[in-house]
Amino acid sequence: MGGGGQGFRTSIRSLNKFLGVSVLAGALAAGLMVPFAGLAEFGSKKAAESVESLPQELETEPPAVRSRILAADGSLIATLYEQNRVPVPLSLISPIMRKAIVAIEDSRFYDHGALDAKGTLRALIRNQTGGSVQQGGSSITQQYVKMSLIEKAQTAEQRQAATEVTYQRKLTELRYAVAMEKEFSKDQILERYLNLANFGDGSYGVQAAAQHYFRTTAKKLTLPQAALLAGLVKNPTGYDPTNDLKRAKERRDVVLRRMRELGVITAKQTNDAIKAPVIDKKKILKVRNGCASSRYPFYCDYVVSKLLDNPALGRTPKDRDHFLKTGGLTVKTSLDPRIQSAAQASIKAHSKTTDTAIAAITVVEPGTGLVKAMVQSKPHGNGKNETAYNYNVEKSYAGGYGGFQNGSTMKAFVLAAAIQKGLPLTYRINSPAQINLSGKKFRTCTGFTRDPDYRPQNSTRSGNLTMVEAARYSTNTYFLQLSQRTGLCAPATIAADLGMYNAQTLQPLDQVVSFTLGVGYVTPLMLSNAYATFAARGKYCSPVVVTALLDKTRKPIRTPSIDCRQAIAPEVADGVNRVLSAVMEPGGTGGRLNFGNWDLAGKTGTIQDNRAVWFAGYAPNLAAAAVVADANLPYTNLMYGHTLDGKDISDPTGSGTAGPLWQTAMEKALDGMPLLRFVAPSNRVARGDTADLPPVSGKSPDEAANILRQAGFDVVISDERVDSPEAEDTVAYTDPRSRDGAPEGSLVTIYVSNGQN
Repeated sequence: MGGGGQGFRTSIRSLNKFLGVSVLAGALAAGLMVPFAGLAEFGSKKAAESVESLPQELETEPPAVRSRILAADGSLIATLYEQNRVPVPLSLISPIMRKAIVAIEDSRFYDHGALDAKGTLRALIRNQTGGSVQQGGSSITQQYVKMSLIEKAQTAEQRQAATEVTYQRKLTELRYAVAMEKEFSKDQILERYLNLANFGDGSYGVQAAAQHYFRTTAKKLTLPQAALLAGLVKNPTGYDPTNDLKRAKERRDVVLRRMRELGVITAKQTNDAIKAPVIDKKKILKVRNGCASSRYPFYCDYVVSKLLDNPALGRTPKDRDHFLKTGGLTVKTSLDPRIQSAAQASIKAHSKTTDTAIAAITVVEPGTGLVKAMVQSKPHGNGKNETAYNYNVEKSYAGGYGGFQNGSTMKAFVLAAAIQKGLPLTYRINSPAQINLSGKKFRTCTGFTRDPDYRPQNSTRSGNLTMVEAARYSTNTYFLQLSQRTGLCAPATIAADLGMYNAQTLQPLDQVVSFTLGVGYVTPLMLSNAYATFAARGKYCSPVVVTALLDKTRKPIRTPSIDCRQAIAPEVADGVNRVLSAVMEPGGTGGRLNFGNWDLAGKTGTIQDNRAVWFAGYAPNLAAAAVVADANLPYTNLMYGHTLDGKDISDPTGSGTAGPLWQTAMEKALDGMPLLRFVAPSNRVARGDTADLPPVSGKSPDEAANILRQAGFDVVISDERVDSPEAEDTVAYTDPRSRDGAPEGSLVTIYVSNGQN
């Protein structure tokens, strides 16, 4: 026997010395790639002290489990994970899988305690005589302890300590393993092991591995499949069949022969399994990770941003992000795939990814705030004609662009303020093609504001118009004068109550003279949700994308839910709906966007120099806002050098450019939904909350002003002289007219006759 006998005797002497301290501690040496001289130097006294000082219990971290984000119909939006893992109980793991892993990793698992002394001794002798580690001596329990310590490690130093080749680490693992065997049954330990183990190619735990490699479940694994997975645990990368099919087969067959050697399977089963294909690469199921690989990446990013704001998921955003990717959460959202598809179809029909202009649409459900769809023309990515910006949301969220100026869509809030003040829907204001508001006072919430040089004009119809007519034609000079009568505080307050603020700065919208023609930067999400409030008869609901949040045990986690309040009186909203419905009538700026038999209301918006155009509108069931804009600084006129749907933009208006996007999306989204109607405004709203207005025609302006002030009205005398049968320099008429009356305390403008009939 010569050298072989001498090596054996040396191994026995070394083992006996180590067992002098502890049988358990000594046996650990079999798994270490160190010379046995080091063991002698370690010393039996030191070993004993180390064992006594070790902790008694292993505090394991819950294994990282992937989380899922789901659409409203339960379909998958995205999977988020640090480790792709789906834990399952042992009862849902096939018996042949359990037998395969025990056979190859710890065949006496059910017969020994935390340490397999017989197996360790066998490995010790084989390793010592071979001069290297050829066979491990760690039991399944010890392996589970090591995996748990690695899983628990938060830093590079902790990970190094969990994997370093030292006696101290092996002793630590052993002491923990002893504690584990006292606390848990063998089946419980095996279940934990199979759910924690790395099975290669990004699959952690046997369930995820079964799904990934075979598109099956852990419960349905066959013998050759189980043998392959069992073989992967030793070297998940080296035996990964997607890396090296030949080496994976060799390892699988080693497992099968070991199972045969132990009598777990028959010779025929072994031979049949060896002949079976290793994997069908066409069936490999890649579980995509993160929002970038989602069908709805921008919506998904917004959902994740909202989750990272939720303190119930952790103390800091970093803690929340980690929990989101490891906590096995189920995130249910408001996204409706059918409505999302309708909005996406509109984007596809009216834009191209190569366009220089961008288009975006958000759809919201009135009365709930549920965000049903969120789409845009530029796809998610960092390549050419792609973007990481979400053009639908505020700048405060990951990737949020921060909105665009929204033009005349702000007129809706001035309408609401006027109706709330008691002005009738028939309220007339003389609205010429251009007016001079330079230096004119506009009341704000804190005082007054002026614009020293402001001469706005109309791009549509002018004249002595009612509120309904002015909305139909989007007459600028009417609404500017209307906002002078309401003051700026009321419409600004209503806008804020309906969720409108500056999406860039997150500050309130400025109360400036041109408020009604557009102010600040707003998003499609904000605007669609604000208009949804009108559709819901004044009930404002905070936008909701996360409808439920469940932990891995299906227990609810606190998350902001549907939050609604009556922001404006129902009868005020009814009046706004009636006025904005006129926009959709023939001759209105939205007249060509009408469809079907739906009750529709809406408003166009075009900002100065056509740098962005909007259409926001709604039915009782859904509200949507569409924007087309230049998203590159400095912003430029859409008419010059910009394309949409691959063509030069020739009609950069809310109705001509943004309107068709809104129409196509809404028509498809509303298809199949119940036909609901707006509530008609009450007589009080239609006629206004008016007081009698004393007739003053033919009187001197000063006398007329005194009469009107005594009746409780504010008065201004216009500098403009008008044609009238009344004598020159006497009152021609007032606005509003005496026959119409006016709300108490409202502004009455006196027009003076030029004496020309």
